[in-house]
Amino acid sequence: MAVVLAIVGLLLAGAMYTLSAQMEQRAREDTQRRLEQAREALLGFAVANGRLPCPASGATTGVEADAPVGSGTCTNPYNGFLPAITLGYQPVDEQGFALDAWNNRIRYAVAQTINSCVGTSTTPHFTSKANLKQNGMSCQPGTNDLLICQSSVTAPAPAPGSCGPAGNALSNNSPSGTVVAVIFSPGKDYALATTAAAATAAGKPDEAANLDNNSVFISHTPTPSDTPAAGGGEFDDMVIWIPVGTFYGRLASAGVLP
Repeated sequence: MAVVLAIVGLLLAGAMYTLSAQMEQRAREDTQRRLEQAREALLGFAVANGRLPCPASGATTGVEADAPVGSGTCTNPYNGFLPAITLGYQPVDEQGFALDAWNNRIRYAVAQTINSCVGTSTTPHFTSKANLKQNGMSCQPGTNDLLICQSSVTAPAPAPGSCGPAGNALSNNSPSGTVVAVIFSPGKDYALATTAAAATAAGKPDEAANLDNNSVFISHTPTPSDTPAAGGGEFDDMVIWIPVGTFYGRLASAGVLP
């Protein structure tokens, strides 16, 4: 009987592990779909309004946050949230913030600086209809603006304007590779470390890099907590972005620009 019970226990444990893995995979697939829908909502908003929205502030609701209101000068350009109310995006929580499959708020960052402009270069550019129209499509995100890197643990370490080693960069400073917006989910385990300081203390420098309110973001495949060789620590963030070529291409196709 003891042997039978042991076998049954092993079978149940295996079944539970398989079920848990399947649920986790479904949650990641659902979150990926929501992120892609958010990207399309941002591009659709840009076509309809001639600009990108500012991120929402976590201190208010899921409405874009700029000051003065209507100026396009974002209050939380690198540490804000997807402005779901402004975009008409669902699903949302009680405050109107977009949610991933784990009920974490979806985050959003938008480029603030520009260079390489032919003619005027008035900022804000990407979040102001008037400035975007006047400056035109020659303007690129600034070289110290949004950047996607594979790891935060490199020598030299990533910093605004550089991912450190050349092979660490997922985006670049060529005209078509620069990034105008980043959309990401902080992942299933976000509740265990909700700030950059907490993530750093928990040994998760890669996740900390996505919460530290600067223009450098980290994106790579998930790293489980039981992988000691991973210098970046546990990582389950899901990150996508909008290259400037995609942004300008969508507006040009719709006749919004030039």
